[in-house]
Amino acid sequence: MGTIINDLEELKGLIEKEKAAGKKVVFGNGCFDIIHVGHVRYLRGARELGDILIVAVNDDSSVTGLGKRKEVVTPAVERAEIISAIDCVDYVIVFSDPTVENLLSTLKPHIHAKGTDYTEGNVPERNIVLSYGGRVAIVGDPKDHSTRDIIRTIKNLKEK
Repeated sequence: MGTIINDLEELKGLIEKEKAAGKKVVFGNGCFDIIHVGHVRYLRGARELGDILIVAVNDDSSVTGLGKRKEVVTPAVERAEIISAIDCVDYVIVFSDPTVENLLSTLKPHIHAKGTDYTEGNVPERNIVLSYGGRVAIVGDPKDHSTRDIIRTIKNLKEK
């Protein structure tokens, strides 16, 4: 069971101790609004790259700010709790910034894991990760699961 950390400086201290103990730190992020198998496969794939997995969860305003949906289904505090209950996750932090650049530059994980909707060349935070000596990795199964599709399916079932 992972630990939810609400303070970035506290998480930074914990991660520095993990690194000092020789642990390889992996960082993943996402909205995780309705958990599905693609999320689990992504998180497992990320964890396989190292010893410690940090997961950053978008807060409610940053989910809607991404423009994909007008509202969230599951509040951020509950999404963080769900993600922390997944056995391969060590630490969870909720963030409100439009990107995870600040988290990456503060925590400096060895690996920034992104899903298969990206390539190593088009990850938005790639330059920050490379600037401190980290690397970007693509993990998970093909992106054929999505919260938008689940919502659409539920709406269609309701209309039938």
